[in-house]
Amino acid sequence: MKNVLVTGGAGFIGSNFVHTLFQAAGPGHRNRALRVFILDSFTYAGHRESLEGLERPLADGSLEIVPRDICEKGAALKIMIERGIDTVVHFAAETHVDRSIHGPEAFLKTNVMGTFELLEAARTAWAGVDPERVRFHHVSTDEVYGSLGPGDPAFKETTPYDPSSPYSASKAGADHLVRAYHRTYKLPITISNCSNNYGPFQHPEKLIPLMILNALMGKTLPVYGDGRQRRDWIYVSDHCEAILRILEDGKSGETYNIGSGSDVENLKIVETICDELDIRMPLPQGVPRREILIKHVQDRPGHDRRYAVDCSKISRELGWTAAHAFTDGLKKTVDWYLSSAAWVKAVMHNGDYETWMAKNYEARKATP
Repeated sequence: MKNVLVTGGAGFIGSNFVHTLFQAAGPGHRNRALRVFILDSFTYAGHRESLEGLERPLADGSLEIVPRDICEKGAALKIMIERGIDTVVHFAAETHVDRSIHGPEAFLKTNVMGTFELLEAARTAWAGVDPERVRFHHVSTDEVYGSLGPGDPAFKETTPYDPSSPYSASKAGADHLVRAYHRTYKLPITISNCSNNYGPFQHPEKLIPLMILNALMGKTLPVYGDGRQRRDWIYVSDHCEAILRILEDGKSGETYNIGSGSDVENLKIVETICDELDIRMPLPQGVPRREILIKHVQDRPGHDRRYAVDCSKISRELGWTAAHAFTDGLKKTVDWYLSSAAWVKAVMHNGDYETWMAKNYEARKATP
């Protein structure tokens, strides 16, 4: 890896991956001369603030941001040829299940056709290149496997696909395309299917940051159905380290499941967030605990009941395991949102920021 194209690099997992890349490119590391190029269309979920401090020449590498859409014909190919790209890490995607239910077209366009454009760009740019010197890594989700019952074994890489939402169906389609390009054109690819991520830079539409910010503002904490849906949750930096390990040591054509083994109910997560905030920012005497804000709402259509990921393959073949227990990662996540006022202000465009400031940072200054 010398010249890396990261699609969706200003989004949640993508931006964390870029930070991880530069941490792994310091003195004494094999990637010291790393050059990273971010291709991002900067939708509502992509933010330059998530890359603060990186968009400049560095002693141990450089970063360039290219504000283009992956669906734009020829855009990726131009970058790949001009910058001599040898590694593509494809994060760019529409990812919010609720949005896919209300407007599936954007998911098909970005997740399927966008992936197609990237694959075509890689196939053209790398024609005649030694396949050992290039790699296309596609970042996918465990949601392509569908839903598990209470006693079902965890998803393996060989689990048949059974997507439940337009989002997961579009990601399944992208996965199939990537594999087809490997089998038909011998494109050197790897795929990772990861469980639910959480951590810094996650957009407030997702469960954990939404609950943190709503609880700070004294707003309702909406929980779908009975809240007993279970997910395997992984701290985002652990996911990024796993992808880096796949890029360095993974076998072309292989798929690797990534997860932490932290199988937690949604309701328990929300209750824990309330407890952590009550500890850090105690409410005045007589005011009910934040847990009172929890409200069960109508479940969303096709809501998967349980995900669990078997990560034995990546552990056995590449020696990777998650470093963060869920409770530790959640505490770090709460602390990050409490200390990241500028980032939150940049991504909250609905007028709620001033309320959040008043109820969080000003109150925090006054707390002994």
